[in-house]
Amino acid sequence: MSTIQVTDDTFTTEVLQSEVPVLVDFWATWCGPCRMVAPILEELSEEYAGRITIAKLDSDANPATTTRYDIVSIPTLVVFQHGEPVKSLVGARPKRALTEEIETILAAGADHGQGGTA
Repeated sequence: MSTIQVTDDTFTTEVLQSEVPVLVDFWATWCGPCRMVAPILEELSEEYAGRITIAKLDSDANPATTTRYDIVSIPTLVVFQHGEPVKSLVGARPKRALTEEIETILAAGADHGQGGTA
């Protein structure tokens, strides 16, 4: 599984109604740091397939969602669980840092009965 593209029109279905956590990359085509983090997110989407979805939302093309979540700097990565934003990371991060964040989120979800018996 690779990253998925989401838009203002698909955000509710693909992100807010997802059964698994979703990390949304708010990015733009002109953003250099966004281009640097993109291949890392692709790798992570493969490594964590089925446990977390990694989605990309072009901030310029989707202003409603960008405004709704007060995105003012890009790249901004926002993790959604159960339809709510639970973590926000502003700026490009190395793979190790993103892996640590994902592991923390997945561990917290497991502690709260997600994906298994509570």
